[in-house]
Amino acid sequence: MKQFERLRTPLVRAARGAALRPATWEEAMDRAAAGLRSVVDRHGPRAFGLFSCSKTTNEVNFAAGKFARTVIGSNNVDSCNRT
Repeated sequence: MKQFERLRTPLVRAARGAALRPATWEEAMDRAAAGLRSVVDRHGPRAFGLFSCSKTTNEVNFAAGKFARTVIGSNNVDSCNRT
């Protein structure tokens, strides 16, 4: 891959330390969801934190906060909107 070439397909690892391989978007999203779920299951929802950009829209920040609170069960949300 050339330097700064944009990825067009998600990449996943079969195991820790294994080489990256192309995957479908469905597989990549399933793995991401499983990873988040395993952290919450092992350490509780307080182990999860979400940082959302203050330069994005209110709707995006609202959706990010809603996800953290309702799906994950965490109030650890920040968007540096206080400045």
